Parts: sequence; C-alpha cells; structure tokens
Amino acid sequence: MKNIDILIIGAGISGATLAERYASAGKKVLIIEKRNHIAGNCYDYYDETGVLVSKYGAHLFHTNDEKVWEYVNRFADWYPWEHRVVARVDDKTVPIPVNITTVNTLFNENIQTEEEMQNWLEANRVAFEQPENGEEAVLNRVGTVLYEKMFKHYTKKQWDKFPEELHASVLERIPVRHNHDDRYFSDAHQALPKGGYTKLFENILNHPNITVLLNTDYFEVKDQYQGYEKLFYTGPVDRFFAFQDELMEKLEYRSINFVTEHLDQEYFQENSVVNYPGRDVDFTRIVEYKHFGNQQSAKTSIVKEFTVDEGEPYYPVPNEKNQLIYEKYKKKADQLEDVYFVGRLANYKYFNMDQAFRNALDLFETVEAGNLQLS
Repeated sequence: MKNIDILIIGAGISGATLAERYASAGKKVLIIEKRNHIAGNCYDYYDETGVLVSKYGAHLFHTNDEKVWEYVNRFADWYPWEHRVVARVDDKTVPIPVNITTVNTLFNENIQTEEEMQNWLEANRVAFEQPENGEEAVLNRVGTVLYEKMFKHYTKKQWDKFPEELHASVLERIPVRHNHDDRYFSDAHQALPKGGYTKLFENILNHPNITVLLNTDYFEVKDQYQGYEKLFYTGPVDRFFAFQDELMEKLEYRSINFVTEHLDQEYFQENSVVNYPGRDVDFTRIVEYKHFGNQQSAKTSIVKEFTVDEGEPYYPVPNEKNQLIYEKYKKKADQLEDVYFVGRLANYKYFNMDQAFRNALDLFETVEAGNLQLS
C-alpha cells in the first residue's frame, strides 16, 4: 500500500477506532495486525456447536458514557444484557459482587435491608483510612472472612500475587452492594452487539480508506513502511523499544490459557460465568457462552480459564515495581515525534471496553484538535 497517511499497529478497540476516525477525515490508513483476525481480544466466532463464543474470554459491554454509547451504536445494533456472575464458595453458590444474598448464604444471616447490610459490613470490616495495597482495600470494605473466602486466593490465581502485592486500585474496583442487586455492573447501558463483536469491528473498519494487513508482525516489516504522517501503537510498550537500553527491564503481563471442552449435553452450568475463588481448583472461572443471548443448541461448550505468566499479554500487573519500569518507557515514548501509544498494553493500564473506546476517541481529538473535518 502506497501513500500511507496513518500507520496503526493493532486492530483491537484502540486501533480500529483511530482508523475509522482518520479514514472518515480522508486519511489513508494502514493497520498492521499480528494475529490472523481483527477485533483484538474481542474476537468472536461460531464454534462447532453453532454457538457464538469469544476466543479470548467473555466481553461484556457496559458504560455510562453517552458519547461512547452513541459511537458504538453507529456500527451495530445492540440488545440489552445485564451480566451476572456467581461463585462456588464452601460448596455454596453465591452472587458476585458481594450483596445481601452473598452474606446471608455464606454466614446464615437474615439481613433484609440496606441499613442492616451496612451495619454488618461495618461490624466486620478492618478499617484503613488510605489502603496501601489490595489486601487493605478489601479488608477495608468487607473484612477478614470474606477476604479469605472470596478474594485472597482468587487474586493469587489471577495475578500470581496475593492482594498485598498489588496496588489498592486493583481491588478497589470490585463493587460491594448493600442490597439484593446481583448484576455485575450497574451502568446505564449494558448490552451485547447483535451478531457479535467481530461483526461490529468489520463495520467499524468497512471504509475505502482503511487497509488491514493480518498475520504480520510490525517489527518484522517496519522498515518497509516509511513516510507516514503518524504512527499509533497499541501493543506492549516495552516491546516497542525492544529493551534497547540495558537498564530497561521487561514489564510483567498476565496471560490466560483457555481450555475448551465440547459437551454432548444442552447445558453444563446454570449461569454464563461461574467463578472459583478457592484453592481446590487451578482455574479462575468457567464460561459457558451459550447463555449469552440465550443461544439455542443441542450441545454446549465450556471454557476453563487458567491465568498464566507466559503467552499473549492480556493484563498489566499493577504494582510499584512495574509502575516504575513503565515510567521509564513512558519517558522514552514521550520523546518520540508523531508516535502515539494507545490502549491497555501501550499505556500499561487496565481499561474497560468503553474506556478503551473513549481513550482512542479522545486521543484523536487531542492530536488533531480540530485540524481534520470528519465526513
């Protein structure tokens, strides 16, 4: 492809959104994607049972951001979906986030009102005015027993670190309800795209000014592409610099090993997602995608998720050591002209889906600052 105006590395949320914005402003855009598909970790497809499944774990769209909601509705029709999660704890099944039902089930309580729930939490919490790590953050909210049963070992499986080894912000994101609300999210907009996320991304990228090059590692071909106006990079920030400075260390990322089982039965479990916070199994959760959208099939598939160190990077590991390493990379990144680092891996920061869309939209507006006229 000749006459590239904008070069984008990665065809996930950040890359696709920036590509669409620039293409709509008349720029010629090339996306280079290492994988054999678009949509990044949102990629989904129909498996051998005829069920729409996600290759890289369940993705539930939820937002209070009206600008993002308006944007994604340009490219797909959405149907309402309020996500619910349950956990197997002490041979019992309880809702997550922690709510009145969770406490009543695990502790044989008879809490009925929000005031009673608040009183129970206040009586059990271990107060920290300013939690300094993940353990203190959880103890400050729910106390010792719930911490041990539902958070401590799940966090270890998820991050290979106990909560005290992580920033408080990691576990402060976890909601605790004072009522019977068992929805995982409480955002105004909770929905899934009809036909799946891959179709959504196909529509976002369906523009004559956009070319997508799959199965291509940017670092193997970067010398072939020169003369573009701007480059947007969405991959791991440390890989971009290839550890060229001996003082620069590799950042930690967590990956996930997805183990799929196809079953000759209608359903395996009662819910789309069942978490396993205890030490009795190595996996963190089982996802049965058939529940999403109430799909119909005589058979089903389940996916067990094992969080591991090696493999495709999914999550930054937010602790002080990694933050200090990242700051060194960010300093180098900020010195580059017309090169922008965007997204979860490039910014070494956890984004929800709507935050990833908003981050890319805001970056486009910031970089261009009204210079381009969108069609």
